[in-house]
Amino acid sequence: MGLMWSFVSPILLLAMYTLVFSVVFKARWGVGEPESRMQFALLLFVGMIVHSLFSETLLRAPTLILANVSYVKKIVFPLEILPIVAMGASVFHAMVSVLVLTGALVVINGFLPWSAIFLPLVLLPLVVLSLGIAWALASLGVFLRDVAQPIGLAMTLLLFASPVFYPVSALPEYIQPWLMLNPLTFIIEQARVVLIYGQLPHVAGLLLYSLISLAIAWIGYAWFQKTRKGFANVL
Repeated sequence: MGLMWSFVSPILLLAMYTLVFSVVFKARWGVGEPESRMQFALLLFVGMIVHSLFSETLLRAPTLILANVSYVKKIVFPLEILPIVAMGASVFHAMVSVLVLTGALVVINGFLPWSAIFLPLVLLPLVVLSLGIAWALASLGVFLRDVAQPIGLAMTLLLFASPVFYPVSALPEYIQPWLMLNPLTFIIEQARVVLIYGQLPHVAGLLLYSLISLAIAWIGYAWFQKTRKGFANVL
């Protein structure tokens, strides 16, 4: 049932969002030739996959140590693995969603763009960034028990503050540069480039994003290792 839910959950969410935005609100992407509702759904699905990959890990991170108190008090255990395990679960769910998406692309368009092979390179910097933030949140969750609540709200806000339901070009020009500060914007756009539009990713942008992600991951890991000494006293 768990594996089946990994397939069913993104499909149900995709159907709901497509119905609301494409049918009820009659939203259109507004790029190129007029797109069908299925094309709109594909563009929407890419954004949902990226957002879920990021948010699922961060939503679980603040309670990872609290849910495994025995690992802190009773045995010698590498606690830094817990955020990695949570990240691995998020990556697995994202891979399942990507399989559903690639199947839909083949059925709807009749082919899968060759540039889809670059999708792992596009998503890898986001995985590293998510892991770094997860290490920091896992530590903060021990000392600040309520930190999980604002994270849930932040992830909901991030869903609508990211180009999931709309393209960046739909926003006024003076807002577009600010949207690029969102850590999901660039990855969502590049994922659509390689999966939907069949183009090569922006290599320089990915390199810069990767360097920033590595720096944040190192800071998060260093913070986790420095504060873990106080976990047992607090718990």
